[in-house]
Amino acid sequence: MNVIEVRAPGLLTTVQDLGREGFGPMGVSPSGAADALSFRIGNKLVDNPENAAALEMTLLGGTFQFPQGALLALTGSDFGATLDEEPVEMRASFEARPGQVLRLGPTRSGARCYLSVRGGICVKEFLGSASTHLLSGLGGHEGRALRKGDVLEIGEADGHRAIGYGLEETGRSARSTGGPRAAGPIGNRRLTAKALQQLSPRKILRVTPGPQNDWFPASAQQVFYASTYRVAEESNRMGLRLAGPPLPEGARGEMISEGVSLGAIQIAAGGLPIILFVEQQTTGGYAKIANVIAADLRSLGQLRPRDEIRFERVDWEMARALLIEQEKLLESKDLIRE
Repeated sequence: MNVIEVRAPGLLTTVQDLGREGFGPMGVSPSGAADALSFRIGNKLVDNPENAAALEMTLLGGTFQFPQGALLALTGSDFGATLDEEPVEMRASFEARPGQVLRLGPTRSGARCYLSVRGGICVKEFLGSASTHLLSGLGGHEGRALRKGDVLEIGEADGHRAIGYGLEETGRSARSTGGPRAAGPIGNRRLTAKALQQLSPRKILRVTPGPQNDWFPASAQQVFYASTYRVAEESNRMGLRLAGPPLPEGARGEMISEGVSLGAIQIAAGGLPIILFVEQQTTGGYAKIANVIAADLRSLGQLRPRDEIRFERVDWEMARALLIEQEKLLESKDLIRE
């Protein structure tokens, strides 16, 4: 059995995949990778299905040993990784030989770094997903962040598709699509300079109008779009609280709680925005002035406390076009070179 041994867990390291969609009516938020784009790229670099479970590290990385070796990739923010004290290239696949130790330190850029391993990480799925939901203590590895001494099983890579990254009651399951191909080395892969430039996180977040946008008068809209906001220390995977100029007038009228979406920007009673994130509550009673577009959601996952952001309004057609452009790049030959 091929495993990862956790020598030091870092500040907050969890097993994640792309989340468990479709359970909002039951009160279960998707969870999953905070920076889904970096997560998907990491799996592509090691030739996994893009939903194969990987490790998400926040602000301070961990130390991991690979007794049987592994093919790895690090994506997202640069945590100054070394393999047996030798620097490791970010956003590129690399091999850890049997017994080697990977160490990651504090972030040098954004908030989160992803460690992908060929074959994925084997954990028992909850509601069809390997992602850790910290608030409920469900999913991932025992429903919690990793601790020193944890041992994680690596799945088997069968040809082009990595299998065995989810565990059901009856054994391993593979949610990959397509038939297996002959096994063999995949070579050294790295993200292209073009892709790195186009997919870099943004500090000006593009948004579309929220469902209660017209509840906010022109004076409130002006403050919202003209102001610079700072990410508050209280922010987490549930939501990002922002500090800055409060909106001079709140939403006109009261509302009952309703379903909320990932990236929704609520205006709390004090007039300050809260951006709902991957472990959001599934309903909310604050008016929503805007919603971060899908193409910029990954940027939320790389925001650190005290980072400064602004909002830029775009129309629905632009939001859709930006997402299509991003997805086309993820599937193009311009994403990765060998």
